Amino acid sequence: MYKSEIIFKPLMLTMTLLMTALTTGCWMDGSGGAGVSAAAVGPASTGPVGAVCAGASCVPLGTAANYVILAKTGVSTVPGSVVTGNVGLSPAARTFLTGWSLISEPTDTSFSSTQVAVPGRLYAADNVGGTTSVDLTTAVGDMQTAYTAAAGKAGGPCPGGGIMSGLTIAPGVYTCANGVTIPTNITLSGTATDVWVFQFAQGLTQSAATQVTLAGGALPRNVFWQIAGAVDIGTTALMQGVILSQTAINLQAGAKMNGRLLAQSAVTLNQNTITVP
Repeated sequence: MYKSEIIFKPLMLTMTLLMTALTTGCWMDGSGGAGVSAAAVGPASTGPVGAVCAGASCVPLGTAANYVILAKTGVSTVPGSVVTGNVGLSPAARTFLTGWSLISEPTDTSFSSTQVAVPGRLYAADNVGGTTSVDLTTAVGDMQTAYTAAAGKAGGPCPGGGIMSGLTIAPGVYTCANGVTIPTNITLSGTATDVWVFQFAQGLTQSAATQVTLAGGALPRNVFWQIAGAVDIGTTALMQGVILSQTAINLQAGAKMNGRLLAQSAVTLNQNTITVP
């Protein structure tokens, strides 16, 4: 074998391995990238964001979609809740993230908690690392913009006159001038591209052990509840969709949410399961 072949063949092998790593994302640290830790980047890159509604009839969430729970004055929990997704709080500080037993990290960019599934994180306005504070300010602004956009859609009659009991509701925009209750199960029936927007001028109360069921391929990311008053989800009830509340959202013990809780005041949990859609 010539000397040039002795040198050339190992060099070609090295180049081949390098190109394979570049094209497949297989790096030495196993991260598929430059090995940046979750704590060093913002919420858009860490927790499971989940899919968002896409299309002209949707309500655009902007960067608020980076969070499964977003609130302005507080996010509390009674352990053990199970949250999949990021939790954000602004302008309130970390002391208003109560019940989470926050686990800090060196850069003070975010927190982890045994109640938030990895890679989800908790973020507060006074986290000094990274761009957390700026990201949260933007997200809260986007949440308020989304609320206004949902409220501004032209709507039809309120289902059940505000008593949503045993109804099957087709896609569309629905306007309720009074407070709304869900005393028994309801079904939202449509396809994966259909959108529902519910506009409530007052509050929403969902009774214990009731369910909002999706049928025909309907997706929770395409369901929007724009609510001016307080939201109360009863014990062990199931709610689905994106709640945009101008005030507070309260989940009673054991209630489940498949969607997002976006409140312009506080979100209160009690041994709940919250899953990003």
